[in-house]
Amino acid sequence: MKILVINGPNLNFLGIREKAIYGNQDYDYLCNLIKEKAAKDGDEVVLFQSNHEGAIIDRLQEAYSDGTAGIVINPGAYTHYSYAIHDALKSLEDIIKVEVHISDIQSREEFRKTSVTAPACHKQIYGHGFNGYLEAMDYIKGV
Repeated sequence: MKILVINGPNLNFLGIREKAIYGNQDYDYLCNLIKEKAAKDGDEVVLFQSNHEGAIIDRLQEAYSDGTAGIVINPGAYTHYSYAIHDALKSLEDIIKVEVHISDIQSREEFRKTSVTAPACHKQIYGHGFNGYLEAMDYIKGV
């Protein structure tokens, strides 16, 4: 199964930014964790990170025809206001989509409690740290 993992803005700064919230492990550690799980499960995983909304949308649109069966997406701050990413996700009706957040967005600042992208996904996982990505991959395989 081909799973696309998309990380939005500032996630490349894991291990640097707000360590009390996101921990000390860096982005490479997260990518290796995801790759190891995919290899163990016999899946193909494609990792993509961008700080640019349009690049994320372009990659989502590529998924329409490149054999992607599932998408794990952490839109970062775009979660709270990108109707463009929402629309791109919504257009991928035949692909299972899971929104993931490392921190518990419901216990943080008020603006983080609203996701405009989650309604375009099948499931939302938050507050489980890096394991949330692995849980999302399991969910996609189980659907």
